[in-house]
Amino acid sequence: MKLYYAPGACSLSPHIVLIEAGLPYTLETVDFATKKTSTGTDYLTVNSKGSVPALRLDDGRILTEGPAIVQYLADQKPDSGLAPRAGTFERYQLMELLNYLASEVHKALGSLFNPAITAEWKAASIANVGKKFAWLATFLKDKNYLMGNAFTVADTYLFTVLSWTDHLGIDLGKWPVLTAYISRVAQRPHVQQALKEEGLLK
Repeated sequence: MKLYYAPGACSLSPHIVLIEAGLPYTLETVDFATKKTSTGTDYLTVNSKGSVPALRLDDGRILTEGPAIVQYLADQKPDSGLAPRAGTFERYQLMELLNYLASEVHKALGSLFNPAITAEWKAASIANVGKKFAWLATFLKDKNYLMGNAFTVADTYLFTVLSWTDHLGIDLGKWPVLTAYISRVAQRPHVQQALKEEGLLK
């Protein structure tokens, strides 16, 4: 399998999952400005949406959208525990979390990367993100991970989007549960490996 990614982008989530699951993979970077990959491929021929991640399967099929990709990967190694078994209530709880992270947290944080953002818009967006963080902090209060004691694909996604806060100038110190969570996830060896492979750690 080949993962198309951009360093530190939401594609970090499936990158971590690939390593955690012990699946064989290769990586190919995408330049958002030129829409070219590191091999010179027109990325729009891979994913016409132009966004990462995209996963090319060994038979050439392409899967896009992070929440779909991470569940697909977890299902390739069900014994990894990265996702509850398909059809169980717990699996739908995982999907609930992934949907919330995609539609609420990722979307809200992503808007702050817009270079045309005004000061007023930015302030309103940060206030909106703060409400999401407050909910997550309460949800995680007595848990090691989003699904309890089990590290799942949802954690790779939340860790990824929370990692953007420093760059965006958002102080997570208001939510010590979240800072402790980031530290806990960051210490996982496979997370460290993914960060190093993307050039985010020396």
